[in-house]
Amino acid sequence: MGYEVLTAFFLEAGFLGIMLFGRKRVGDKLHFFATLMVALGTLVSATWIISANSWMQTPAGYSIAENGQYVPEDWWAIIFNPSFPYRLVHTVLAAFLTTAFAVGAVGANHLLADRTNRQARIMFSMAMWMAALVTPLQIVAGDAHGLNTLEHQPAKIAAMEGHYETQKGAPLILFGIPNDQTDTTDYAIEIPKLGSLILTHDPDGEIKGLKEWAKEDRPPALIPFITFRVMVGLGFLMLGLGLWSLWLRWRGRLYDNVWLHRAAILMGPSGFVAVLAGWYTTEVGRQPYTIYGLLRTSDSLSNVDAPAVGASLIAFIIVYFVVFGAGVFYLLRLMRRTPQTDDHELEKAPNRAAGITPGPAQSSKVEPNNGH
Repeated sequence: MGYEVLTAFFLEAGFLGIMLFGRKRVGDKLHFFATLMVALGTLVSATWIISANSWMQTPAGYSIAENGQYVPEDWWAIIFNPSFPYRLVHTVLAAFLTTAFAVGAVGANHLLADRTNRQARIMFSMAMWMAALVTPLQIVAGDAHGLNTLEHQPAKIAAMEGHYETQKGAPLILFGIPNDQTDTTDYAIEIPKLGSLILTHDPDGEIKGLKEWAKEDRPPALIPFITFRVMVGLGFLMLGLGLWSLWLRWRGRLYDNVWLHRAAILMGPSGFVAVLAGWYTTEVGRQPYTIYGLLRTSDSLSNVDAPAVGASLIAFIIVYFVVFGAGVFYLLRLMRRTPQTDDHELEKAPNRAAGITPGPAQSSKVEPNNGH
C-alpha cells in the first residue's frame, strides 16, 4: 500500500486538476498528456491494490515467525501471487467497461436531444466499440478467473454455485435461494451438467459441495450466489448491447435508433453495479478468513474500544460524503452540459479573416456526418 501511494497516488493527484479544469488553460496537448497520466496512475494504483488483495486470497512467498507475524520471504512471489494476474485483468477490463457504459449513457442522452451533435456521436461510438470488443474479452477473463478460484478457493466456488453436495456432472443452478440451515438450495432452476462443463470443461467433472467443509469454515452462500449472478447477468446484457450496436453501425443507424439510445441510458450504471457485485462475491466468498485459510476474520480484529472505532467511522463518513458528494455533483453537471464541438470555432476562423460574421443559424448548426 505504501508503494501504491508513492508510485500512483501522487501521479493521479498531480494531474487530476489539470485534466478536470485545465483544458482551456494549458492547451489540448498538455491536457491530453495530463489525462494519460491520470489513467496511468489509476492503472498503477489498481495494480498494487489488486496485488495486496490477491495475496490475502492466495497467500504466497511468506513464512510465519515465532511471534505469529507473517514475514516476507520472496517479494516477487508475494506480489505476483497465484490469483493476481487473473484478478488484475478482470478488474481492469471491468473498469474499462464501467467507463464505457457511463460515457455511452451520457452520449446517448445527448443524441436523444440532438442526433447531429458531433461530440455526442463520438462519445457514443467509442463507448459502443468498447462494449462490443471488450465485453467478450471480459467473459473469457472471467472464465479463467473462475478456474483459478476453483483451484485455490473451492469453497468460494461452491458458495457461488449454490452447491452443497459434491457431485459429478453438476448442474448449473440459474436461480434459487441457498439455505445454509438446511444445506440445500431451495427453488432451484437447473441446467443439467452445465455447471461441471463451465468449471471443469468436462460435463462429468466433479465439483465439491459446501458439505466438504465444516460449517464454521464455509462462506455464507446466499450473498455470493446472488451477487455472482448479478455480475454475470449484467455482463451478458453488456454483450447484447454491444452486438446490437454493431448491427446498427453496419446498417448506418447507430446515431438515430432511439431504442438503442434508451437502452444505453438504462445500462449507464450497469458497470458500477457489476463491479460492486463482483467485490461482494470476492470478499464474502473468502469468509471466514481475512487471509484465506490462515487468519480468520474473527482473529484479525483490532484491539480498539468501540467509541474510538465509532468516532473514526463517523469522521470517515463525513469526509467521504463531502468529497465524494462534490465529485458526483461536478460529474453530473458535466453530464448535463451539451457537448460542444470545436468545429464551431474552426468554421468561424476563416469567416472572421474575411470580415464575415456568421448568423445565428450558421453558428449553431452542426452538419451530421455519414453515420459512421
